[in-house]
Amino acid sequence: MTEQDQQRFPLPPPGHRDWYAWEAVRALPRLILMADKNPFSRTYGSFDRSFWHYRTMDFPCGMSQEFVLPLALAYKLDLPNNPWRGAERLRELVVAGIDFARKSSYRNGTCDDYFPFERALGALVFSLYAMTESCIELDLREPRFLEFFARRGDWLRKHNETGQLANHQAFAALALYNIHILTGEKRFRDASDAFRDLTLSWQKDEGWFQEYEGADPGYHSCTIAFLAKLWQKSRDETLLEPLGRAVDFAWNFMHPDGSYAGEYGSRNTFHFYPHGFEVLAWKFPKAGEIAETYLRRALPERRRYFNDDDRMAAHYVYDWMQAWRDYSGETRRTIALPKSTETTWYPKAGLLVVRTPQYHAVASATKGGVYKAFTPEGPLASDTGLVGELSDGTVAVTHIVDRDARIAVSDDRLGIDVAGMFQKRASNLPSPFKQLVFRVLLLTIGRFNANLVRSLLQKILITGKRPMPIRFRRRIRFDDDSFTVTDEVAISPEEKRRFRRLAAGTDATSIYVANSGVFQESVLLPWTWFDRDVKRLNEQRRVRLTRRIEAG
Repeated sequence: MTEQDQQRFPLPPPGHRDWYAWEAVRALPRLILMADKNPFSRTYGSFDRSFWHYRTMDFPCGMSQEFVLPLALAYKLDLPNNPWRGAERLRELVVAGIDFARKSSYRNGTCDDYFPFERALGALVFSLYAMTESCIELDLREPRFLEFFARRGDWLRKHNETGQLANHQAFAALALYNIHILTGEKRFRDASDAFRDLTLSWQKDEGWFQEYEGADPGYHSCTIAFLAKLWQKSRDETLLEPLGRAVDFAWNFMHPDGSYAGEYGSRNTFHFYPHGFEVLAWKFPKAGEIAETYLRRALPERRRYFNDDDRMAAHYVYDWMQAWRDYSGETRRTIALPKSTETTWYPKAGLLVVRTPQYHAVASATKGGVYKAFTPEGPLASDTGLVGELSDGTVAVTHIVDRDARIAVSDDRLGIDVAGMFQKRASNLPSPFKQLVFRVLLLTIGRFNANLVRSLLQKILITGKRPMPIRFRRRIRFDDDSFTVTDEVAISPEEKRRFRRLAAGTDATSIYVANSGVFQESVLLPWTWFDRDVKRLNEQRRVRLTRRIEAG
């Protein structure tokens, strides 16, 4: 930031609510440039720049129309240093964005996200909430919009998606409730209640909501935000107790430097949506502690996660604006390391949380012992499991979710032992031929059965397992000011290939998750390479690797 920019947009003091606004206002030019702003253009109002501008896509991404909400809030809210408040052109772009969504959707109101005829529920609910919320904020009651929202809502009442993604169900409940507000129609309130009940049925007694194969603290913060927004509108008391348990779970994954979540989650995300915690802070003190730590550390020190690409850039911008508006107060404390070591073991999530006077660590037993550790000064260690390349180029990893792994936690909960099999890392990349075959599939089968295609892709890219005849065992022992990691690798007799390389990654992932692979400080920690041990592994068919991480 230049000196001139600093004078125009002065930095708030750490912990001040205006950090929400500062981040949001700073992001707005990026969002505005994504829009086709020409009223004479056929794609006026599209926020999918790869479609309308670069023309590298042959269909518009319905998720992109979510961008209307940050613009609507920037138009309405008296955010500090907000030059766009009351800018009529911004309001026009909101209207144009909703109109483009209406015109580019299928007759039943659905839209695509990643491929034609997808009729993606995720893209539908994200954009539907943003558009309905924009209409509520700006008092837009255009009949064409209400008719469009009702069509989308009626499709949503009768359809769902494959896989268990609780954040999508929570968002569907919120979007349907908005349609109820705008139309007054009871059927949308009933449908909202049904999605609410489904979301809550996917909450475990440990507090977390199912995300495909387990607990993902990143997406967990999204579900909290969506349900908290729903509670804020409906004052539905049935939401508070589940939200309280959800906050208690989330509290364990706000690190002392202000960063949150990471690859130890089932979906490898660093998501953090602060608005839900601001809404709930009056009721649950831990929600206030989580939000305060984010305001005091993550935003001022740039320790938040960055997912600012063209597809995802809007997700947290409107949430920042809403968090600024609904800021809960200035008498909150941040999350600090304890005076004596504390541990929490979540057996269903497979997550062990260790908080000592020196560091905060989280280890995932269901993901082969993936762990991250932080001090108040920043990331101490990040290990996303062993990654090896075999002689034929196959990549073998230990970090894919494995519910069949053998897991043991020490009686004092300061040690974890995980044993399982290496799994083959999928390396599916597009090619002209693959894309041609895929489009033929979409034009024939996919246009009539989108969920079948989606379920196949989920098995190929996300939930599919490819175990290999190579065993691993990871033991982690935590102490007050350090911890020790011991890895053992054993090659079964039937495996004839040799290892070329072996390493412990700091940010390696293998399943497809759109919101993974982002930037947070820990991803730049160096990988650990075991070059000297590969020869011994190939000769003896087994190897033991030990490392000690000091927090002092």
